Amino acid sequence: QVQLVQSGGGVVQAGDSLRISCAASGRTLSGYAMGWFRQAPGKEREFVAAISRTGGYRYYTDSVKGRFTISGDNGKKTVYLEMNNLQPEDTAVYYCAVGSRVIASELRNPRAYDSWGQGTQVTVSL
Repeated sequence: QVQLVQSGGGVVQAGDSLRISCAASGRTLSGYAMGWFRQAPGKEREFVAAISRTGGYRYYTDSVKGRFTISGDNGKKTVYLEMNNLQPEDTAVYYCAVGSRVIASELRNPRAYDSWGQGTQVTVSL
């Protein structure tokens, strides 16, 4: 398994931007699918965004399309989630995840991923 350490997050106002990061230790993320999920209080963990193992495809849940961007830097072994025009409904604990065997049809499935970050809180106020 890959150890993932998240950073960033915090409290922002609606309309603000924020970037959260997820750094892997011990190896690069080349060949790994990379994903971001979030979990709001009382709700199940939901898919936010992912990059396919080849890096050629990016997928987003409909509610964040056009506002969030996922990117990966294999040289720095880091995956980012750039979040713009944040809204109160984006408030959640955000988790990064990576997986070496995640196929395209399973990118939205949290159970397909091998390793998870510790989570970071993002709170958006009006």
